[in-house]
Amino acid sequence: MSFGDPNNPYGQQPGQQPGQPPQQGQPGYGYPQQAPQGVPQQGYGYPQQPGQQPGQQYGAYPQQPGTLQANNGYINIPVLGTVQVATMGRRLGARVIDALAIGVVYGILSAVGIAGALGIAETAENCGSAMDPGYNACIEDASASIVATMFGAILIFGLITLLYEWLMIAFVGATLGKMALGLKVVKENTGQNPGLGGGFIRWIIPMVGAFVCGIGQLLVYLSPFFDNSGKLQGWHDRASGTLVVKK
Repeated sequence: MSFGDPNNPYGQQPGQQPGQPPQQGQPGYGYPQQAPQGVPQQGYGYPQQPGQQPGQQYGAYPQQPGTLQANNGYINIPVLGTVQVATMGRRLGARVIDALAIGVVYGILSAVGIAGALGIAETAENCGSAMDPGYNACIEDASASIVATMFGAILIFGLITLLYEWLMIAFVGATLGKMALGLKVVKENTGQNPGLGGGFIRWIIPMVGAFVCGIGQLLVYLSPFFDNSGKLQGWHDRASGTLVVKK
């Protein structure tokens, strides 16, 4: 057996004395070869996958959009990335601010309606006595005017409420209350503003519940507490495909 036989894995390397162990940096049996200077040394285990970040474990996959990360309140949303789901405390606080803002408008409209009704009532006093031929017609006209004034104020108030909640959520993603507390409503699958359709669905569901003595509306606003997915989606959020997050 020749020590210089290149096909013999146990043979000695050229220039090596019999019985002498391989020198450091010299290829030899049982010793890993050192990479040339400036070239990163390949580690053991699985090779790094293309596009894999340094330090990322082999076999780990990125979170899919719309999935919570270990139920810690953070969620991956397209375009936005990783964001925090809005807490119920902030959401209820935003509702209170919105209620105060709408209450101011309601107070102004109510004052205008009452003033109009009182003016019509004063006019009705000039209808004369009950014996006059046109008295009944005059009173009926005054009563109809008062009812029309009050219903008109209610209609205007409802329209303002609709436009406030619907359009601001649709195009801005937040009402004044949500802006004040740093919240935003987004589409769960795109991260964009809800749009006209999503904003309207999100508004109409609580409004329908309001016809049941307001109990249904309250249940809709409290329904995120019943969501066991960890996303705190209310019934109106699920119907519109939206999610309330912190900006």
